[in-house]
Amino acid sequence: MTTAQEDIVDTLLAHHQQIKLLFAQVESTNGEHKRRLFQELVALLALHESVEESLVHPLAERKLPDGKSVVPARLAEEQDAKEALSRLYELGVEDPGFNTGLLTLRDAVAAHALAEETLEFAELRAVVDPENLLRMRSAMTVVAALAPPRPHPEIPSNAAATLLLGPPMAIFDRARDAVRDALRKAEETTS
Repeated sequence: MTTAQEDIVDTLLAHHQQIKLLFAQVESTNGEHKRRLFQELVALLALHESVEESLVHPLAERKLPDGKSVVPARLAEEQDAKEALSRLYELGVEDPGFNTGLLTLRDAVAAHALAEETLEFAELRAVVDPENLLRMRSAMTVVAALAPPRPHPEIPSNAAATLLLGPPMAIFDRARDAVRDALRKAEETTS
């Protein structure tokens, strides 16, 4: 839950906690509940990375003394996670290899989150005006509305690509999900 004084760093830190919780929940359940929780995890990761790629990483590159070396490493980790998440999404939660892939992704995402929290977020708090971080939280709402509901490894991990290609992919993803859900519902009613 957000408050009026929550800045973008607070929100991203809260995402990290939600992501950890969702990984644990997906690991501990099965069937339809597992599928729904995994879809929630996928959507949160996609949103989180869209916000970082379009708002936070560009700021860190400009403002942090070592931003030019910290950010490319985070972007590479995010690209790897997008690819792994996309593979898991295509496999589906019932696939025998899903749980192993999920655990590998969980560990990579946890290491990535720790690196962001220590090398990027904490440093941004030290050098960026708090009012600017609050304003960025407002800008995040716009990015969230335009973000695709799942990661797209084919979209380069940078602000321009995220802002230019994210909205059309979001429309495509939502249309594809609506068709998938309608087909699933039709199958359930005829069974």
